[in-house]
Amino acid sequence: MSGPVRATDVWRDPTHPEAGPPPGPPPELAVTPSRTADVGGMPVRRALPQRGRRTVGAWCFADHMGPHDVGPDASVDIGPHPHCGLHTVTWLTEGRLLHRDSLGSEQPIRPGQLNLMTAGRGVSHSEESLDWSGRLQGIQLWVAQPEATRHGPAAFEHHDTLPQVELDGATATVLVGAFGGVRSPARADTELVGVDLVLRGPTTHALDPSFEHALVVIEGAVQVGGPDPVGPGHLVYLAPGHDELPLAPMGPTRLLVLGGVPFESPILMWWNFVARTREEVDEATREWNAGSDRFGDPDSPLPRIPAPATPW
Repeated sequence: MSGPVRATDVWRDPTHPEAGPPPGPPPELAVTPSRTADVGGMPVRRALPQRGRRTVGAWCFADHMGPHDVGPDASVDIGPHPHCGLHTVTWLTEGRLLHRDSLGSEQPIRPGQLNLMTAGRGVSHSEESLDWSGRLQGIQLWVAQPEATRHGPAAFEHHDTLPQVELDGATATVLVGAFGGVRSPARADTELVGVDLVLRGPTTHALDPSFEHALVVIEGAVQVGGPDPVGPGHLVYLAPGHDELPLAPMGPTRLLVLGGVPFESPILMWWNFVARTREEVDEATREWNAGSDRFGDPDSPLPRIPAPATPW
């Protein structure tokens, strides 16, 4: 489920006076709390973006959603809304959702499957729970597109299955990029990796030392190079230079490993747009609210969501 989110939660403009001083060199390993937010009536733990850490590689947004009971009185429906300059990556561990977009896609997603939507210059979509009842949990991720592709055409892809590899003490499912000797078929416009790890016991995995990495725990708790266990509601950041990842789970644990080459430039995130300048965001806001064909219109029964006014 990719939005929309409260606008103030994703205003990250490094040039704005309220942004504070630019961060210094990143620590080798840092654990920071996620923020609690509400998306479509569902609680989420927002691990990215954070003040002082707007991207990890090209990953620029990570919402751990749920667990949440969905039913007639607690649906999770997000009406048509726009995106530009990013990929949305949806990964569920429980439940199901229906994705509709302005390209004509109408795709249910269930655990073990991946939806990846490329916004490029512009796309719109909705996420719907329909009449389904049950427990929903997963993670919604955004990936910033580089200059080479962010003005390009929109696209959508669904992967029923993803490559898995059995490792010492863990099962890895590769969402994006390569890990453990296998590669995902999902699109990647920059060098990056996204892996779901189900841990059964202590394990150590090789990392690309040119990448920075982050861990988001979905279930359980794990020690990561230190004595204190980390559970849901925190982001573990590893700066470039790490060539291995030692993990000691405290019982059954599931987490995501996200990583990539540090992104090519600062980004500006406002509402559901990833851009470089305020002028780009202003233009996208005007065009969406005016009903421009730039973003199209998904065939959804839900009401269209207007873009909020920008804060500058």
